[in-house]
Amino acid sequence: MSTNNVGYNEQVGDAQPEVGQEAAPTTAPSMPAAFGLFSSDTKKNEDLKQMLESSKDSSKLDAMKRIVGLIARGKNASELFPAVVKNVASKNIEIKKLVYVYLMRYAEEQQDLALLSISTFQRALKDPNQLIRASALRVLSSIRVPIIVPIMMLAIKEASVDLSPYVRKNAAHAIQKLYSLDPEQKEMLIEVIEKLLKDKSTLVAGSVVMAFEEVCPDRIDLIHKNYRKLCSLLVDVEEWGQVVIIHMLTRYARTQFVSPWKEDGVQEECSEKNFYESDDEQQEKNQKANKSYSMDPDHRLLIRNTKPLLQSRNAAVVMAVAQLYWHVAPISEAGIVAKSLVRLLRSNREVQYIVLQNIATMSIQRKGMFEPYLKSFYVRSTDPTMIKTLKLEILTSLANEANISTLLREFQTYVKSQDKQFAAATIQAIGRCATNISEVTDTCLNGLVCLLSNRDEIVVAESVVVIKKLLQTQPAHHGEIIKRMAKLLDSITVPVARASILWLTGEYCERVPKIAPDVLRKMAKSFTAEDDLVKLQILNLGAKLYLTNSKQTKLLTQYILNLGKYDQSYDIRDRTRFIRQLIVPNEKSGALSKYAKKIFLAQKPAPLLESPFKDREHFQLGTLSHTLNMKASGYLELSDWPEIAPDPSVRNVEVIESTKEWTSILGKAKKEKPIEKFYSESEEESDDSSSSSDSERESGSEQEKKEVGDSSSADSSGSSSEDESDRQSKSKRGAARRGNAVTKSDSEDTEEKKAKSKKVLSSSDSESSSDEESSSNSNSQTDSESDSELRKLASASVPSKKEENILQQKKGPPKEMSLLDLDDFNPVSAPTTLSSVTLLCPTSAADLEGLSLSGSSVIDISTPVFVPMKTHELLHRMSGKGLAAHYHFSRQPCIYGDKMVSVQVALSNTTEQKIENIHVGEKKLPTDMRMHVFNSIESLEPAESITTSMGIDFCDSTQAANFQLCTKDDQFSVTIQPPVGELLLPVTMSEKDFEREKGRLTGMNEASTTVTVAPQNSTRLVILQKVVNIANLGVVPSGEDNIHRFAAKTVHSGSLMLVTVELKEGSTARLIINTEKTVIGSILLRELKPVLSQG
Repeated sequence: MSTNNVGYNEQVGDAQPEVGQEAAPTTAPSMPAAFGLFSSDTKKNEDLKQMLESSKDSSKLDAMKRIVGLIARGKNASELFPAVVKNVASKNIEIKKLVYVYLMRYAEEQQDLALLSISTFQRALKDPNQLIRASALRVLSSIRVPIIVPIMMLAIKEASVDLSPYVRKNAAHAIQKLYSLDPEQKEMLIEVIEKLLKDKSTLVAGSVVMAFEEVCPDRIDLIHKNYRKLCSLLVDVEEWGQVVIIHMLTRYARTQFVSPWKEDGVQEECSEKNFYESDDEQQEKNQKANKSYSMDPDHRLLIRNTKPLLQSRNAAVVMAVAQLYWHVAPISEAGIVAKSLVRLLRSNREVQYIVLQNIATMSIQRKGMFEPYLKSFYVRSTDPTMIKTLKLEILTSLANEANISTLLREFQTYVKSQDKQFAAATIQAIGRCATNISEVTDTCLNGLVCLLSNRDEIVVAESVVVIKKLLQTQPAHHGEIIKRMAKLLDSITVPVARASILWLTGEYCERVPKIAPDVLRKMAKSFTAEDDLVKLQILNLGAKLYLTNSKQTKLLTQYILNLGKYDQSYDIRDRTRFIRQLIVPNEKSGALSKYAKKIFLAQKPAPLLESPFKDREHFQLGTLSHTLNMKASGYLELSDWPEIAPDPSVRNVEVIESTKEWTSILGKAKKEKPIEKFYSESEEESDDSSSSSDSERESGSEQEKKEVGDSSSADSSGSSSEDESDRQSKSKRGAARRGNAVTKSDSEDTEEKKAKSKKVLSSSDSESSSDEESSSNSNSQTDSESDSELRKLASASVPSKKEENILQQKKGPPKEMSLLDLDDFNPVSAPTTLSSVTLLCPTSAADLEGLSLSGSSVIDISTPVFVPMKTHELLHRMSGKGLAAHYHFSRQPCIYGDKMVSVQVALSNTTEQKIENIHVGEKKLPTDMRMHVFNSIESLEPAESITTSMGIDFCDSTQAANFQLCTKDDQFSVTIQPPVGELLLPVTMSEKDFEREKGRLTGMNEASTTVTVAPQNSTRLVILQKVVNIANLGVVPSGEDNIHRFAAKTVHSGSLMLVTVELKEGSTARLIINTEKTVIGSILLRELKPVLSQG
């Protein structure tokens, strides 16, 4: 999940330059060592292991920096997991932070080892350092094992009431992870989300709204009481959070406010300044003048508070505000987003592509928004094709009588572009302009006719297609154009263009009576060589001429109909039979033949040239669904505006209560300020409101925190040394107990917060030490409690060190044995790579017994249990001109190579003549794929068949092998597509070996699903029959009646494929596949599931 790394810069921001400095020297020795077989990597990793096991913190810190540097460069450092995880209890904060960074990366892959340290993470959740507490929660939520769900739930609940906003932020991130792991926890998680939504910290707001969107986006009632707070905090939230909150508030506004787009009601909202800065009398006049619509103040609050974000440096934030204005704001105010969107066009091409797509949709409905920025959409020579096409689309949508002359001059330049795809799109744009603006239709048509003499065939073909559409709108006076286009039939080869010319000639054949029969004569000569699209238009042309000029074209038409009667395409044959029955009268002709002329020569409606972005309007702007023009997974549709606005008082309750509490705390100075200032735009007042809200939150929750227990109080005092805002609240409470005025302490705290904000972000160590001193001066009793708690934690960690030493002693001998095994174990590749991972786990000696050579030699390739005789068509006898070919997989080891799949090819001669020199011609194979072809067959007598064998190395993929099957006279393109089950060879192994290998292939190497098994499929014999019919698997003996095991190796790499079918109570079964080849495993899972479930 992307949220895993949100706080990384805050955690180890001061260590990042050191990581780069330490990591740089390690790359130098590794480059020349690339030719030494694994020697450099092994030596380097051993060096890091020794440093991690050192007694010096400096060596450990050095090693961790290098390891994190390796991860940052994309290197795999998973084999260091046991050595790193032993340092998770280190007292050095810098080491602990880096260890947690490492664990967050590999905890999901090494779940078994991570579980061993779960008690350490639980202790770290009570650590005085807020960064350690947050990191521990992140690591804990990264261990995706269902058994620890209750522990995670408890940790999230405790973190959600932590004094540090950074810890509460990470609690919100953990909610999403826990929900994806166990959706049954939804109700409990909603309670935590409801609590966190009330949090007044800007650090928490974005994260908790994201959790809300993931877990319960339909619970709009949770937002009511927090709506105004979210609007006011929006400017200060981090950019990622701003995007999430804006999208959520857009959906909220569409359900809670009435539409601001109603006629005669928009005038009131024409000027934001008039709405807010006019006096009460002016507002009353406006309301009397426009009684039909009055914008809800909360609706206006949302629009006003998002407006400053249009100046954000983040393109995603600007795009989010733009879509909010588009979907929620009055039409007269939506125009202010145009300038900000045009500014984003200076960004990189990926941002340009998304922004232009959204502008293209906007410009269809509201052209006036972007007309002032027309020149910003002119195409540059350096733009990629996708950007050029989008800019062209926008220019076409913005075209009107005033700017069309400028745009046509611009389009003339685009037509000459070397990018032929763009040039063709420009010609289509000219056609759209011609249909939309009637004043320039003739000009555009003349320009397109001039393009018919262009040297480029693609330009000419596109011009023909567009001219055809334009002539349909006004065909009366364009006989000369049709004559000129008819002459192009000799030179144009693009099927669409040829078909367009023929359609025009037939549709307006009465205007060109001399040209049309001659065109039909030429087309009759080349009928058999034409494309299907052109053949259909030739048939139509013949039918129309038969009905209008029967004397000249009767024989030609009958000749063409005879050719079409025996065409290979069934579309052509069907059309031929239809036309013959319709136009050629005979005794079988039906009543329709009398109306043949009306049917063929009816008036056709002119085509509508519309923007391809018109059908995207129903998607929310800025979403993946809008970009793809299809509904993406997780997309939440915007609801229609309600006819009657829901009760707005649901948003007032919380604000009124909190205002009363603030006024009682802040004294007379605060009471003099009117409540309307809650929505003030000035920064000073927003600072005051945020600081007062913090004090209210802390004082209100003080009693709740006392009830947590002694450990929690010590914990909170330690946390306050790391959190600036919490130290402010402590000083406020101390001042209140002494009877001092709160206003003075508020102003001092605000200044102190501004002065020290940079120090908080720059160095966590200096911050913790300085803050501990200041907090000890203010509250010595709490510090003494925290010191005693720290001493307890330190004493509790001593036995864990002894346990680690014992584990290290136990691990010594297996390491030496594993290296020997790795050297001697080369013939069987899959268990070798897996055993090295398992050896790193310091669990028990029993796991290491299976690494001996005698134990591994049991896994041998066996004979197939079942060989299906199903054949696949390689070449149909009609396509092969009498030569038919079929192939099937024999499931035997290939004689041509141990990495090849054996394929049997059966060739048959279905003609009455001998077929000579049958052989394999050109091979079009993917990279690394190899093929051993059969020997050339000199001749194949009529009605004779022969079977040959081939070997194909599919490289453990289902990619097809394409090649040409040739005879003496012909070449035929054929394809062999391997089913995933034929990429395997069955192996024999014991049940113990099966379970051992399965234990090594867990985590990402395991795929599983639940299958509803038909009653007749629940017996062992039926399951065995169905599984081995799909895949070439060996049967593993099982001592349990409800568990069926199958094993195989992939042909190319020899990776193990373990399949388990576990029958459950009722009619369900658990299908599990363990393999390193995750792609093949997932495909096999999909193929086995329907086979086991069907009757």
